[in-house]
Amino acid sequence: MEKILANDSKMPIIAKKPLVKRIKDEWRKNALVYIILVPILIHFLIFQVFPFVYSFILTFLNYRIIGTSEFVGLQNWKQLFQDKIAWKSIWNTVLFSFYYIAPTMALGLILALVLKSGVRFTKFFKGIFFLPVVTSFVVVAGIWEWLFSGTDSGFINYLLGFFGVDTQLFLSDSSQALIVLAGLSIFKVSGSTMIYYFAGLQSIPKDMYEAAKIDGASALKSFWMITFPLLKPIHFYVLIITTIGSFQIFDSAFLLTNGGPNFSTSTIVYYLYSIGFTNLNFSYAAVLSYVLFIIILIISLIQRKYFGNDQSIY
Repeated sequence: MEKILANDSKMPIIAKKPLVKRIKDEWRKNALVYIILVPILIHFLIFQVFPFVYSFILTFLNYRIIGTSEFVGLQNWKQLFQDKIAWKSIWNTVLFSFYYIAPTMALGLILALVLKSGVRFTKFFKGIFFLPVVTSFVVVAGIWEWLFSGTDSGFINYLLGFFGVDTQLFLSDSSQALIVLAGLSIFKVSGSTMIYYFAGLQSIPKDMYEAAKIDGASALKSFWMITFPLLKPIHFYVLIITTIGSFQIFDSAFLLTNGGPNFSTSTIVYYLYSIGFTNLNFSYAAVLSYVLFIIILIISLIQRKYFGNDQSIY
C-alpha cells in the first residue's frame, strides 16, 4: 500500500512505489500484452525504423558495396537538381497520376452502381470485375502487351483497321506509351475500388431514396444529391490509396517498356530501381526515395486538408 504523508503546508503527498516494484506490478497486470507486443516492436525497429534512418544517412555518403564508404555531404542532393532524367521521371509520374486516378475512381463507382442496381447474376459479374485484381500482374501485363502490340497483328490495331485507322505503335510511341500503361493499371485496380464503393453503397439507408422518390426526384438527381455526397468518406479513402499507388507505379514500366521509349514511361520508382539495382548507386537511389516520400506526404496532406474536412471520415 502507498503511504500518504503530510508536509508543513498540510498538503498530502503520495509516496511513489520503488521503480522495481512498479515494474513488477505492471508486468503482473499486462504480461500477456508485453509478450505479444515486444516482438512486434522489435520487428518494427529492425525492418522499418532502422532502414528508414540508415537510408537517410546513405544520402550523405558515397556508399560502396565493396570497400569503405565516404562522406560526401550534400553532393547526392545537388546531383538531383542536375539530373534531367530524374525530373522527367517525376513529371511522367505526375502525368500518370492524372491519367490513372480519376478514371479508376469513376470506373470503380460505375461498376459498384451496376452491382447495386440488382442486375441479374450479380455474383457472377462481381467475380468478373474483380478477376483482374487477383490475377498475377505478369499475366495481365502479357495480355495487355498482346492487345496493344504495335503491329497489324495486335488486337487493338486489328479492330482499328476496320475503321480505317492506321496502325498505332502504342508502347513504342512516346506520346501513347504512358497512357497505355495507365490503362493497364486502371484495368487491374478498378475491381478493388469497386468493392470499396459497393460497401459504401450498402451503408446508405434505403429510406433516403424512398423519400427522394416520393418528392419526385429522378434517379440521376438522387445520385447527385444522396449517393455521391454520402460516399464522401469512400471518395477520400480511394483518392488517397490511388494517389499513393500512382506515385509508386513500377511493375508495368518494368515489364512492358523498360522506361522507354526515350524515357517517356520512366517513373520515379522505376528510375530509382535503375539507379539502385542496375547502376548500384544506392546513395543517389536513397535521395530519390526521399523525394518520393516527400511528394506523397505533401499530396496526402493537401488531400486531407481540402477533401477530408469531414471529421466523420476519421
